[in-house]
Amino acid sequence: MGKVARMLIATPFTTAQSWWRRTFSAPTADKIATLYKDWRNRFLWQRLRLWLWLALICLLSFTLRDIYGLFFPFHELQKLPDVIRTQRLVINIAMLLSVLVWFALHKTKLGRHRPDLLFLGSSWSISLGSQLFATLTGFALPDTIGWSLLFLSQAVLMPVCWILHLLTQASVLIYYFGVNTALGLKTPIPDHPEIYNITFILYIFWFCIICNIGVYLYDRLQRSEFYARQEVESAYQKLKVAEAKYRSIFENAVEGIFQSSPDGRYITANPALARIYGYSLVEEVTVNFTDIEQLYVDPNRRAEFVRLMEKYGSISEFESQIYRRDGSIVWISEKAYAVRDEQGKLLYYEGLIEDITQRKQTEEELRIFFHAVSHDLRNPVLGTLMVLKNLLARSEENIAVSRSILERMIQSSDRQLNLINSLMEAHVSELQGIALQRQPVQLLTVVQAAIADLEPLLAQNQAKLTNLVSADLPLVDADPTQLWRVFSNLIVNALKHNPPGLLLIINAIRKDDNIYCTVSDNGVGISPEQSARLFDLYFRGASIRNSVSLGLGLYLCKQIINAHGGEIGVNSSLDAGATFWFTLDISRN
Repeated sequence: MGKVARMLIATPFTTAQSWWRRTFSAPTADKIATLYKDWRNRFLWQRLRLWLWLALICLLSFTLRDIYGLFFPFHELQKLPDVIRTQRLVINIAMLLSVLVWFALHKTKLGRHRPDLLFLGSSWSISLGSQLFATLTGFALPDTIGWSLLFLSQAVLMPVCWILHLLTQASVLIYYFGVNTALGLKTPIPDHPEIYNITFILYIFWFCIICNIGVYLYDRLQRSEFYARQEVESAYQKLKVAEAKYRSIFENAVEGIFQSSPDGRYITANPALARIYGYSLVEEVTVNFTDIEQLYVDPNRRAEFVRLMEKYGSISEFESQIYRRDGSIVWISEKAYAVRDEQGKLLYYEGLIEDITQRKQTEEELRIFFHAVSHDLRNPVLGTLMVLKNLLARSEENIAVSRSILERMIQSSDRQLNLINSLMEAHVSELQGIALQRQPVQLLTVVQAAIADLEPLLAQNQAKLTNLVSADLPLVDADPTQLWRVFSNLIVNALKHNPPGLLLIINAIRKDDNIYCTVSDNGVGISPEQSARLFDLYFRGASIRNSVSLGLGLYLCKQIINAHGGEIGVNSSLDAGATFWFTLDISRN
């Protein structure tokens, strides 16, 4: 029973506490609502000061009237009952003193943080103070003029939080009609001793309703305006952050960023572009370059730039030589697109410029290097191969070495030539990328060709290969020669890293818009550390049995698959075999 009683008592208290928090406390979940409540509290606190001044002056005027009336009675006040004429001065002075008290509280921390309590307290001290005095004196006081001035001044000067206005009005009317009725008090007016009549009730009711509607509508308008301002401010702050972010990117970018007009002037430029052109200030670029055509070593490059932009709307890797401020010549690469308005009219060009002088120098050095490799290594090997093949073609009685030795020498020379070609191709692909001749390709045909070419090697290693690739697979968009190399390299890689007797499985399935290809084996497997570096240039696994390898096969596989727009990887662990996988796009032709 004790627990039930506590619950019955706690429920009304909890409900009242919840109502009070909803009414007077700002919700913490909504940041904008919290900001609005804070603003409304500040507004209410500031307007309370103005209202207290107005109430003080108003009460002071009535007090001076009553003091003057003590010596020079007003004819208009002679009709009032004696009890009101004799005690109205005391009531006015008491209310005047209460206003001064609230003035003092207004300056305190409590008044600043809880203006709602200050509002209610100051209102009740004026409205209920006179009612309480009248009750103690033994009569009811229908202060129609005082209530009207109180409610109207609050609605005009503090038109926020309509619930506070309703509480002020309801408390006075409940006290007047409830207490006076309960005590059986009458008004001191002989003609109208009753505490209410229909006209009085209608007047008070509609006066309060009109005041509260005005406060409610003004509060809603202020709320909407505040929310709109906050949204604008939030958008402005986000815009400032985004502007600062992109300004930082613009100012600190390594590449030159520009906007240029169709007639050949730079509209905007970033510091990186100024440095590429040999200037220290951005303004020097936008001021000095009134004709971009003069920037190029080849004066026709600007016309070519404009032609390509008109034809395609954008360009990429547009390489040219330009003059820097000091007269030196550098290479640049431009990426740009045309910016047009809604009607399609060209406004300006916008893009990036990169200094590729060092890359061009590296390319030239590599060309020299490749020429040296081709001349100093490749040609002697080819010459040795020709001699060995000629010797092998002669009858055995005319040569001093056995046929098996010649065959081993030819195989060794073939491996050396393949290594040289792979080495050159790896560096060329790293520099220029893999050149592809794409076409719709049946994957089974490519796999069968790779297996057929490797049959001697499979037999030599006593390996068994199972081909599960179906002829019903969709065609892939690929270069068949480069794809053949991928399958060949993956098969050869498995044979080189595993002992004889290996089991190999080649498979391919469709996954969405891709073909997922796998080359699996049951060999020694690959450690996680090796898997992470397996496709790096020159990486060689620890278990490799062919010492001549440079670790180029898997690297070239990755280059080829990436050039096709696919992905390549390996799933493996030690003593659990390995599965190399890669993806290819399905042909849409």
